[in-house]
Amino acid sequence: MLIVIPAAGASSRMRGRDKLLECVRNQPLLARQVSVALATGMDVLVTLPPDNPDRQAIVEGMAAQKLHLMVVDHAEEGLSASLRGAVTFARNHDADSMMILLADLPEIETADLTTMIRQFDGKTILRASDSDGRAGHPVIFPGRYFGALRGLAGDQGARVIMMGEDVMTIPLPDRRATTDLDTPEDWTEWRERTGCLD
Repeated sequence: MLIVIPAAGASSRMRGRDKLLECVRNQPLLARQVSVALATGMDVLVTLPPDNPDRQAIVEGMAAQKLHLMVVDHAEEGLSASLRGAVTFARNHDADSMMILLADLPEIETADLTTMIRQFDGKTILRASDSDGRAGHPVIFPGRYFGALRGLAGDQGARVIMMGEDVMTIPLPDRRATTDLDTPEDWTEWRERTGCLD
């Protein structure tokens, strides 16, 4: 299994700030997500835009044997550009499945990823939910969906692929699967709620 962290987005709703550089427990959010993913023992691919040297420096500074970096062409197209590139990488490295772990989930833990990996049967799409049953991330796609992922366009992500498919939901604790922070106000509210002020 390949874990993909799409980090090529523009943080357009942050009004000049980069959400993946926001500090979470004394490190940039992007670094935290990469560490959480690497701790599973799986190969991790981080997709990056061509014009963000700060993100690239973070990933390059985390040198690890199973960490891979890909600069995405046409990153301005949105999430689909990262997913198309990730499928190409997965096929070239004989990965039989792919976990999509969004870069802006500050509460996700390695144990959550491990729970999903252990329950994956190699055939069925797995999607995390929060403790209230609300669908979120990460999502694991078997290799048979690589062609459909390769055909995505725009910023719609992979939701369109899951429509009409048999998807197994894996509940994760609290809001770990659904807390994504897209605006400065989101970050302020989250820090006040969790007490995570660094």
